Amino acid sequence: MQIGPISHLPQSLKMQSFRSLLHLKNNILLLSKPFEKSLLSIRRSSDSTNQAWKEEARVLSSDPDRVLSSWDAFEPSAEPAKEPEENSRDEDEKPRIGEKLVANNPRKVRVSSLFTAGTRRRKAGKERVSWVCGQCGATSGQWWGTCPACQKVGTVKRFAEAAEVGGSRGAEVSEEKVRLWLPQRAGGAVPQSLEEVNKGRNQTEWRIQLSGLFGMEVARVLGGGVVPGSLVLVGGDPGVGKSTLLLQLAAIISQGNNFSAPAPVIYVSGEESIEQIGNRADRMRIASADLFLYSSTDIEDILDKIQAFSPQALIVDSIQTVYLKGITGSAGNIMQVKECTSALLRFAKQTNIPVFLIGHVTKSGDIAGPRMLEHIVDAVLYLEGERYSSYRLLRSVKNRFGSTDELGVFEMSESGLEAVANPSEIFLTEQYSDSEILAGLAVAVIVDGSRTFVIEIQALCASGSSPIRHVEGVRDGRANMIIAVLMKQAGLKLQDSAIFLNVVSGFKITETAGDLAIAAAICSSFLELAIPHDVAFIGEIGLGGELRAVSRMDKRVIAVAKLGYKKCVIPKTAEKSIAGLNLDMTILGCRTVKEVINIIFH
Repeated sequence: MQIGPISHLPQSLKMQSFRSLLHLKNNILLLSKPFEKSLLSIRRSSDSTNQAWKEEARVLSSDPDRVLSSWDAFEPSAEPAKEPEENSRDEDEKPRIGEKLVANNPRKVRVSSLFTAGTRRRKAGKERVSWVCGQCGATSGQWWGTCPACQKVGTVKRFAEAAEVGGSRGAEVSEEKVRLWLPQRAGGAVPQSLEEVNKGRNQTEWRIQLSGLFGMEVARVLGGGVVPGSLVLVGGDPGVGKSTLLLQLAAIISQGNNFSAPAPVIYVSGEESIEQIGNRADRMRIASADLFLYSSTDIEDILDKIQAFSPQALIVDSIQTVYLKGITGSAGNIMQVKECTSALLRFAKQTNIPVFLIGHVTKSGDIAGPRMLEHIVDAVLYLEGERYSSYRLLRSVKNRFGSTDELGVFEMSESGLEAVANPSEIFLTEQYSDSEILAGLAVAVIVDGSRTFVIEIQALCASGSSPIRHVEGVRDGRANMIIAVLMKQAGLKLQDSAIFLNVVSGFKITETAGDLAIAAAICSSFLELAIPHDVAFIGEIGLGGELRAVSRMDKRVIAVAKLGYKKCVIPKTAEKSIAGLNLDMTILGCRTVKEVINIIFH
């Protein structure tokens, strides 16, 4: 504030005004300590400004008649704060919000604004908090009652990650452990042309071949064999046989084949002791001298111990049980799973040793851990099977070195998994001569990947009971649509009937090629007329009751003919695609569902 000349006032009044201003200023400073500190810091921010204020205060003390430019020139009654030390903060540290560096201060003392005087400095290494869904692994910056990705309620959990983590990361650990394995190249790695990379390489001998029926089924799913330096993740429900599958695979690789000699394979388990693994191997009649067992959960220890063996392949059971010492959190959390997978990936790429990982799954069937886990690995395999069925299906949902359409079929026995030579046999029941038993049975031809399956569909229509629907192995919406078409377009009175549908051996039909067989099975049970056991059905049903062609019709018809079927009902529009095939079978082309009923049941 500005005060005009007071020379015209009496001396006593001058001194009284001077004391009043000083008293007012001291009271204000005592009421607001942060305000006082800010003013003091601002006053000391520049040596030149500070010297001018002191000179003005000295003149005012001796001459009250001087124009008062600012009442802040007076020294406070409290003891002034100490000068900040030069090394109190790092000079290259970025200022906080609301702070700035004084340009003309050689010591770069910070000047805090009045509004940020009470701001607390964020401590180094403070944890970063994120919210992760336990079902799908989606990450968000705040808590949600319902996961935005999978819409599950109550699955979002708090996850704290240290901002500055001591120790080595996954890539650094694998780099350090593998450095002594490989010969050092002068100048490091350089880009190479495609011709140089493939020069002298035989693609048929490049992959690790798997012998036997079991090995052929696994090699089919992998795209022709095990690729050196690949990282493969195998998931599945608890008890489905993941450990059994990889233990048998380890035994096949260690025994060698016509293309390669026997080589060491190391099976590392973080869930079982080596005695327990040995007991299972003895039960499965596995006795390979080059199969080595190890029980550990420390990635650094695993990579260090296997160095002396130079293995042909490494198997880790499971990725949720191993950990890295330099990563915060226990084994199985998001950071541990991510960093351990990254370490094993770099190990596989640098040493050209294939690594197989077993992954646990959540209730929804997805592999536990971050979603990026499936993006890091080269291939993701799922081992599926019904709880009360001995058959197992090995599918590929991701494969960088082959097709994802392949499917392996196995049967669980006392000696482990055995390959099924003819998968269609597991989906067909014994053919009885009694026509009453055959009522409600129809055969469909399904293609899963590159495999063709002939499966049996069962239907039961109970008239006079409550009109309920119970479906197993067929999508509910698809089954209800077929039933509605039969009532509307074929004239069947199914309104007051209880209808039950079932697919033999727990197989799930996901394509539309089984629509015609489902309709035929329902009609057979409702009309109480058996379908001849040598008839198969292929086709999709539209809402108007018309039959539509499906993909790979020639492959389906050939598979039916090889199994000895004499007749096959297909859509009329698909007859041209199989006209050139030399088949010992009668092809019945139909346009509508009603036409199929007239041909089969009259």
